[in-house]
Amino acid sequence: MEFYHEKDENRLHSVVNWIVDIAVVIAFACYLVYGFGGRIEVNGGSMKPALDSGDVVLVNRLAYALGSPRRFDIAVFSQGDQTFNMKRIIGLPGETVQIRENQVYINGEPLEAEGALDAASIAGLAEYPMELSEDEYFLLGDNRESSEDSRFSSIGNVKRDQLIGKVWFRIQPFSQFGPVSLKGEEG
Repeated sequence: MEFYHEKDENRLHSVVNWIVDIAVVIAFACYLVYGFGGRIEVNGGSMKPALDSGDVVLVNRLAYALGSPRRFDIAVFSQGDQTFNMKRIIGLPGETVQIRENQVYINGEPLEAEGALDAASIAGLAEYPMELSEDEYFLLGDNRESSEDSRFSSIGNVKRDQLIGKVWFRIQPFSQFGPVSLKGEEG
């Protein structure tokens, strides 16, 4: 009789272990989807040519929850009204940003970047030096002629707590499926 009791305990122990393993895997999968799988559709052409209207991208929320935003990241941010925008980080906390003579300057030095990311013909608020506080970022759309970004009072400098995450992977259109590079070029 004791043999059957021991067999039932072993079976119960195996079932409990199996259930715990499944629960851990589900929790881990949910964490990964939340952290790396935030899905956002690009609306408008302000990030051309890196991203086009209708592209669907994944946002890495963990990149900014566990680390710091970096220059040239394509960041998703919230403006408090439940709308999300995406622009490229140009100015970092504590820096001074200015746009003059179609050139972006950081701390008085010309920004060095590929793909015309260092140029802007419309200076907006950055016509005069803009000093960023310790929790502010200056963001610009890649399509500088058609982007509402930190140059304009409707957006302004973006606070750290407004940043949601970093665009890292394009899932649509399928012809451009793959990682979004640091410079915004394909692959």
